[in-house]
Amino acid sequence: MQTSKTPFRAGRATTTVYSILFAISFSHLLNDTIQSLIPAIYPIVKESFHLTFTQIGLITLTFQMTASLLQPVVGFYTDKKPRPFSLATGMMLTLLGLIGLAFASSFVELLLAVGLVGLGSAIFHPESSRVAFMASGGRHGFAQSLFQVGGNTGTSIGPLLAALVIADRSQRNVLWFTVIAVGATILLFRVGGWYRAHLEETLNSRSNAFQPHHLSQKRVVFSLLILIALIFSKYFYLTSLISYYTFYLIETFNFSVVNAQIHLFIFLFSVAAGTFIGGPLGDRFGRKYIIWVSILGAAPFTIALPYANAFWTSILTVPIGIILASAFSAILVYAQELVPGKIGMIAGLFFGLAFGMAGIGSAVLGKLADMTSITYVYHVCSYLPLIGLLTGFLPNLEHHDDA
Repeated sequence: MQTSKTPFRAGRATTTVYSILFAISFSHLLNDTIQSLIPAIYPIVKESFHLTFTQIGLITLTFQMTASLLQPVVGFYTDKKPRPFSLATGMMLTLLGLIGLAFASSFVELLLAVGLVGLGSAIFHPESSRVAFMASGGRHGFAQSLFQVGGNTGTSIGPLLAALVIADRSQRNVLWFTVIAVGATILLFRVGGWYRAHLEETLNSRSNAFQPHHLSQKRVVFSLLILIALIFSKYFYLTSLISYYTFYLIETFNFSVVNAQIHLFIFLFSVAAGTFIGGPLGDRFGRKYIIWVSILGAAPFTIALPYANAFWTSILTVPIGIILASAFSAILVYAQELVPGKIGMIAGLFFGLAFGMAGIGSAVLGKLADMTSITYVYHVCSYLPLIGLLTGFLPNLEHHDDA
């Protein structure tokens, strides 16, 4: 495979343009570092605003639903009318949300602030996924994994930074992270320039296109519904850890807030590692098989987790994160293969579903935790990866990007 080693603003979109892939991946890292501050500051705002677990879940629901409902709309619109500089616009909305989060003085203001961050995310993800497609040179799984690993690395870094900068201090310390948002905005303006310059070339490139399939519309719809069920399984479980893992460690094992945040970082870093694995393996061996292993394979570890002591809890979350996270890039590219020509809409739909499922899951599980306990929540969620059995009904799309 020929690769591009040309300067940042150059590079043919018909080859793998690493400078753009690394730039959009790093932008994703910065974007999701900011977004991960929301669950990272839950212990602080829960105490200062006297919130219930249900209200904590509603904060996550507001953020995730704002992003999830608008992402498919953004993707559908930009499939027809691409907007290269919308990436920077989305980041500026995130910047405004950060400022609002730092100065929020009530629960309603918290909801408004996280809603702005969600709006920025709704614009960022479909278009940045399109940029990864444009710069892939046909290596779609690799490009999406590289793009995704930036986001998951940012998600894992956020709680660690929060533990160092915000925990046990002041909500106003969130303002330090506006520096990240400003830097990301500048970088995304540069990416937008490349996007605009190479848009027509990429759209007309046969080497970057998915190979056609001969599935009926009914089979395509059925397959998409299976993928949606797998997204439900993956993100309902992941949100149980992302939103409530720190509370579980504090309540069950008497961890300090900082120690709990560090363990959350370990889990989220495992998620980042798993994300990078799934896409290239899907390119090489077929996405269906990677999806199968990455959902169902987590079940033995998730089922064991509620019975583990503190040491084994930390150990088990590593394979859980790696295995579950390897699914998303494969699911996304598989869906884009099912519906060729709708890169932005499918990216927006599945990113939106990921955010939406996580948001609904956080609210539902928060209510369940209030009614029962955090431990009970992990008992209920431990069986979710068994939904991965549905992967057996997906059709085989045997062509591989690097074949």
